[in-house]
Amino acid sequence: MNFNHRRKELEAEHIPEAIAQRLAAKKKHSYLGDAVLGAIDGCVTTFAVVSGVVGANLPQGIAMVLGLANLLADGFSMAVSNYQRAKSDKEQTEQARRIEEKHIDEVPAGEREEIRQIFSRKGFEGPILDEIVQIITQDRRRWVDTMLTEELGLQLESPAPLKAGIVTFIGFFLAGLIPLLPFLLATYLTGQEIFFMSISATGLSFFLIGVLKGWVLDHPLLVSGLETLLVGGCAATLAYIVGAWLRDFAGTF
Repeated sequence: MNFNHRRKELEAEHIPEAIAQRLAAKKKHSYLGDAVLGAIDGCVTTFAVVSGVVGANLPQGIAMVLGLANLLADGFSMAVSNYQRAKSDKEQTEQARRIEEKHIDEVPAGEREEIRQIFSRKGFEGPILDEIVQIITQDRRRWVDTMLTEELGLQLESPAPLKAGIVTFIGFFLAGLIPLLPFLLATYLTGQEIFFMSISATGLSFFLIGVLKGWVLDHPLLVSGLETLLVGGCAATLAYIVGAWLRDFAGTF
C-alpha cells in the first residue's frame, strides 16, 4: 500500500507540468549543514568545559559560568567564521563571473570552443553538439552560468552569509546548553551524578541531531542518529582525554 502510494506520488511529480514548475522555481540553499555543524561543535566544546570542571573538583557554579561564557564567545566566533566563509564563497563566484564575462568579450571564439569541448566530453558530437554550442552561446547569461558550473565547478546559488552565521550560532547555543542543564540540579545531586547526566544528555543530543538530519534528508533515522552520535561522541571523548591530560600535566608544576 505504501509502495503504491509512493509510486503515484513519484508519477505525479514527474508529469510535464510538475517538472516545469519545479525547474522554474528558485533554488533555495539548505542551512541544515550550518545548524548541524554548530550544534555538534556547541555540544563538544561545552562538554569539554564540563569535563574540566568536574575533573578539577571545582565548584559546580563555575561550570555554569564557564559554560555560558563559552557558548557566547565560541558561538559568536564560529558564527563569524561561517559568515566569512559564506561571504568568501559568494565573492569567489562573483569574481569568476566577472572574469568569464571579460573572456567572452575578449576571446569569444575560445570560450565557444570551451563549451564545445565540455559537451563533447559528455558524449555529444556532430550536428547535435553544434546546436548545443549555438543555443548556449546565444544567451550570455546562460553562457556564463554554464562556464561557472561546468568548467569551474562553482554553485550558482550560494548561502546568504548573515543567515548562515545566525543559523550556526543558534545551533551552537541551543545544543551547547544541553551539557549544562544537569548543573541546574546541582543542589540535589552529587558531582558524579551530575557528570553522568551531562554525558547522557550530550550523547542523546548527538543522536537527536542525527535523527533530525536524517529526517530532513530522508535517510534512515536510526542510522543517521547513530552515525552522528559516533562522530560527536569521538570528538567529545577526545576533548575529555586532552583535558584530563592537560590537568595532569599542569599538576606536575
